[in-house]
Amino acid sequence: MKNLLTPVKEIARTSASIASSEVSSLSSNARKCRIALYSHDTMGLGHKRRNLLIAQTLGCSDLETDVLLISGIQDASNVITLPGIDCLTLPALHKNIDGQYQARRLDLSLQEIITLRSQVILTTIKTFKPDILIVDNVPRGAVRELEPTLNYLRTQGKTHCILGLRDVLDDPTSVHRDWKRIANEEAIQTYYDAVWVYGDPAIYDLAQEYRFNPKTLAKLRYTGYLDQRNRLKFVDMDSVQALKSLNLPSERFVLCLVGGGQDGARLAETFACAELPPEMNGIILTGPFMPPEVQQRLQKYAAKRSNLRVLKYLAEPTLLLNQAERVIAMGGYNTTCELLSFQKRSLIVPRIKPRREQLIRAERLEALGLVDMLHPHHLKPQALTDWLMQEGEPPQVRNCIDLDGLSRILQFLNEILTSAHHSSQQAS
Repeated sequence: MKNLLTPVKEIARTSASIASSEVSSLSSNARKCRIALYSHDTMGLGHKRRNLLIAQTLGCSDLETDVLLISGIQDASNVITLPGIDCLTLPALHKNIDGQYQARRLDLSLQEIITLRSQVILTTIKTFKPDILIVDNVPRGAVRELEPTLNYLRTQGKTHCILGLRDVLDDPTSVHRDWKRIANEEAIQTYYDAVWVYGDPAIYDLAQEYRFNPKTLAKLRYTGYLDQRNRLKFVDMDSVQALKSLNLPSERFVLCLVGGGQDGARLAETFACAELPPEMNGIILTGPFMPPEVQQRLQKYAAKRSNLRVLKYLAEPTLLLNQAERVIAMGGYNTTCELLSFQKRSLIVPRIKPRREQLIRAERLEALGLVDMLHPHHLKPQALTDWLMQEGEPPQVRNCIDLDGLSRILQFLNEILTSAHHSSQQAS
């Protein structure tokens, strides 16, 4: 697989370099390219973190851009330090474990908060006038909140609209049912110029698994996975100092990650009860959405153990993950990308409701020997203890997985902008 991927990577880097120089030469005669990134952010942190990494990568590229993140999570604006990147935070929307939506904080009905968010998005796009809009994962937005904006952009015909999908959506039966009910493929064919898949078809071939309409498949391009090591390039001193101030043990440690923490209580509490190997410490990162009563129980566990620490939140958790010897985690896209990018020996305990996405991804990676997986039905302290006591080497991930997603995204954007410039020249 490595031999097959290498020529593609070299071509992508060469194309990106050529296109970047072309677009850079144009920038002095025009305004900066404006790119808007939308993520609905109703459960966990994954969508926002994916868009933020793309925005930061754009901010450090040769492309001269103004990037606006439209996010449903308030803290998205707290970790942006690069010029040319800003964030608009929408009133928070929450999706529970059963897939039902409601306002997270405001006493508004679902219709009221969707109307409010939808109007904010539309007004923002009308004023910002993006050259490119990248929508994360949900073609029509949460509860169709993006439809007024997409209809407006269609009438204007000036914004290149891209849908970004993670590597696995759900099991094929559920995807067929849900996408047909919401008419997602019709939305793609009506509103979007391209569909980017942030994954490697050698791991999970989304086109083959879901058997989309040929018109949808014609717009589909794989970027490769997003290398999370790039996050370390954007770490500010506040994040570094925040980690240092925790006075974490200098000895080897295993890290327990539960994403945003909304549905990570069972894994975190099971980990807190597991036995750790001699001279190994345990650290639980609960995430900002873990219920306070669960965090309190975890702190009580930690108070009884000298080798266990519980942390609520870090703006840049890869600082901690980079130092961990092993990781036990849920299997969301971003977390899994982090485990692969840093080549950590990992045990994934996937979420299986409301989607089987995490289970499918973990099974594929386990079959390749890149992670270990424990089905949540078998989650017990002894199962975690047994895994921790096993010897093993870190996986050699980069030999068999395409992690060039960020550079390929730059290549794709350069192609779009160069093509648009050439078209405008011919028209004039």
